[in-house]
Amino acid sequence: MMTNTTLELTATEERLANALFEAYKTKKPLKMDEWEDMVSDEEASYRVQRRLMELKDEDLGGYKVSLTSKQTQDMFDSNEPLYGAQVKSHFVQSPVSLSLNSELMDPLAEVELVFKAKEPLLPTDSLEDLANKTTVSSGVEVPDSRFSDWFPSLSKYMVMSDAAVGGYVVYGEEFDTNSFSLENLENVTTTLTHDGKEVATGTSSEVLSNPLNALQWLVKKLDEQDLRLEAGQRVSSGTFLLPPHLTKGKWRATFNQGFSDVNLDVK
Repeated sequence: MMTNTTLELTATEERLANALFEAYKTKKPLKMDEWEDMVSDEEASYRVQRRLMELKDEDLGGYKVSLTSKQTQDMFDSNEPLYGAQVKSHFVQSPVSLSLNSELMDPLAEVELVFKAKEPLLPTDSLEDLANKTTVSSGVEVPDSRFSDWFPSLSKYMVMSDAAVGGYVVYGEEFDTNSFSLENLENVTTTLTHDGKEVATGTSSEVLSNPLNALQWLVKKLDEQDLRLEAGQRVSSGTFLLPPHLTKGKWRATFNQGFSDVNLDVK
């Protein structure tokens, strides 16, 4: 459960949360145009997301941060990032195998850094504080939506409602974040391949100039909502590159700065 306070949703918000949960369980997607105008502001969208998490009735594993580059903010008509809560069972360590038929719906592949809190993170924490309080790993986040044909036309508020289109987060070897300098963390580069062929390259500076900035944004945003990032929770901090669709085959993300490869076999 995300918070001890009782959620009060409108009937429309409740309907949307239940529809999202049903799609999550059955893997039968919703049609965007039937739901698009159900919520039209941030507060309502996050209420739906929190109800969706309650319906999943699983331990909270952490969060994903989305819209961390100007390009993606422009695509979704936003001037700041957004976040999605993620269940613990969907944070998995590389190498992993995922099924397009039984575990995913309409997934993408994003390459990110994944932080894990070693103690509760506070809204007053500086970037240096956050580095001292976390571990960091390479990662491939697999966004996945409960709506068909969602990317890139799903509205920002539907993305928020749908737990920031959370799917899975695959993470590599974890290191103490403070073993890297802030400059190192701004200059992590990646190459994403599919069946040995290069698909995309990217750099961590795409993520609010430094992925630690995305983590700091999240901690402050959660605090505004009376939530906190607790020890053991992970954060997928934002993509280095514009994500391709995840298709069957062997996917690998390689990194510099000593980060491990992340391998994902899609069946």
